[in-house]
Amino acid sequence: MDLIKAITEPQLKADAGQFGIGDTVKVHIRIKEGARERVQMFEGTVIAKKHGGIQESFTVRRVSYGVGVEKTFPLHSPSIESIEVVRRGKVRRAKLYYLRKRVGKAAKVKQDI
Repeated sequence: MDLIKAITEPQLKADAGQFGIGDTVKVHIRIKEGARERVQMFEGTVIAKKHGGIQESFTVRRVSYGVGVEKTFPLHSPSIESIEVVRRGKVRRAKLYYLRKRVGKAAKVKQDI
């Protein structure tokens, strides 16, 4: 295990962002389109964080034009430029999959003060 840890250690991002489940975040993603490269933003609520180390990932959910959209991002991916926390959420669960069934105000997460 030490060999795997030694290989993956330099690839970990030091400034991966300090956010938790229930937080509303803006994820800035680098997207390549042919020879051009641009930065696209995805804003939503973090509903899950999985694994640890180099394979750590998180899922962000938002409702766009009445349709729920979820994206899963690898935390230490080079295509993620930055993660900005918009507001902190106060939750008592590790996974917020129950938000998928809720609509409107019921799908809102309380703000942590």
